[in-house]
Amino acid sequence: MIVTTTGSVEGRTIASYEGIVFGEVISGINFLKDLGAGMRNFFGGRSQGYEDEILQARENALDEMVNRAAQMGADAVVGVKMDYETLGADNGMIMVTCSGTAVKLN
Repeated sequence: MIVTTTGSVEGRTIASYEGIVFGEVISGINFLKDLGAGMRNFFGGRSQGYEDEILQARENALDEMVNRAAQMGADAVVGVKMDYETLGADNGMIMVTCSGTAVKLN
């Protein structure tokens, strides 16, 4: 499945638009990752725990969107957009959403 942020696929023409597809993931950050991030915030540096969690959430959201497009019989998803939010009383959860248009290609 081709997934692109552009509105078209280079060298291919869109035969039909199948509809908008979404992928959503809400992921909790555990205590140890939160503790490690707090230490990094104090001393400086990157938080590998948070980065890994965001990477996994993004991949899962994209996989979910692609699966939904495949169920519609699509060959590609164009115009993909990603969004990230923190949720919860203590911002202990990450929400990753993606959306795009499922299309069939010639």
